[in-house]
Amino acid sequence: MTTTTALVLIGIGLVIIAGLAAYAYTLRQEVRRRQDFREEEERRARDNCLENLEMVASSLLQEQVDVTEGAWRCKVLLEILDPRLMERDTFRPFGEVHARTLHLHTHEARRALTPKERFKEDRERLAVEEELREAVLGAADAVLELKRNWPGSLH
Repeated sequence: MTTTTALVLIGIGLVIIAGLAAYAYTLRQEVRRRQDFREEEERRARDNCLENLEMVASSLLQEQVDVTEGAWRCKVLLEILDPRLMERDTFRPFGEVHARTLHLHTHEARRALTPKERFKEDRERLAVEEELREAVLGAADAVLELKRNWPGSLH
């Protein structure tokens, strides 16, 4: 191999390496852009969930929503934020209402019940609500406190 051929091959190799390095750099930039986008989407979803949780808890405290519906909604939103939140004693009333009313019919299934069956389910739901009302309202207060103290929260 002549010196000229060797230099040409080295030059071609350097151009290929430079091209690959530039391509790797653009790929890394794209990965970073997508990661930033995903993190922003997650932040917005978390903030939206916190706002909805605050609205439901406030509605519960102002008696604008019944205890069962409010407890179910709070439970779901807390689980979306962090499933471990439902393990806290302060939020357990939401889970208890959910567990004790899970078998009750809703929507179309409720409409298909006879008036007597609906009345029976209503009595059962109201008994659960009466028994757990104070605990659920205390949990709603704890939700508002959680929202105030959430890292990055605007309040």
